[in-house]
Amino acid sequence: MSLGRLKNSIQAILFDLDGTLIDSAPDLGAAADQMRVVRGLPSLPMADYRPFAGSGARGMLRVAFGLHPEDEQFPVMREEFFQNYERRMTQDTTVFDGVSEMLANIVTRQLQWGVVTNKSKRFTEPLSRKMSLFATAGAVVSGDTTPHAKPHPEPLFEAARRIGVAPESCVYVGDDERDILAGKAAGMYTVAAVYGYLGEKQSVAHWQADDVIESPHELLKRLNLS
Repeated sequence: MSLGRLKNSIQAILFDLDGTLIDSAPDLGAAADQMRVVRGLPSLPMADYRPFAGSGARGMLRVAFGLHPEDEQFPVMREEFFQNYERRMTQDTTVFDGVSEMLANIVTRQLQWGVVTNKSKRFTEPLSRKMSLFATAGAVVSGDTTPHAKPHPEPLFEAARRIGVAPESCVYVGDDERDILAGKAAGMYTVAAVYGYLGEKQSVAHWQADDVIESPHELLKRLNLS
């Protein structure tokens, strides 16, 4: 899809959550680091956790303990991590600079916006209630809202249904390759946000996103909304 063809038909902009709208790395990292400390291990710097925050429990436990999902102790350790994170979910989490202004601009232009994340409802529902940022969101679709999570397109289709627009009239913005794969599969215009976490500092070029932005404000300029 070309941006030129889309500009006059944009009805909604959908976003990934962690690493795109909010910086949850401090709370995610602290939840994992707490597990190290109670086991008598030295604390790790936040800089070690930050690049992997977009991978949630998988990323945090890999940094903290070298654990992988196929490891036998992973499910138990993951639940401990979840409980730690649940207790401090919005303690140090912040909104990325420019995001509030970007969303206000979108609303002013009478466009819909929503969130599609792989984070489970266990966390997205209390988080979205506590953070005023989400008051104008037309939809918040979690990783377990539908039978599939990204990179499957079904969560994006669900968000479009809830907002009441066609998928091809949506833009999807995210900071992970799974976001771009899901957006493309859903027939949406895809935008890679490189101000997010970006895993192991990988290049986004091979994601083949339709566009790349280095700040939230840049999205508005690219879509002629600023």
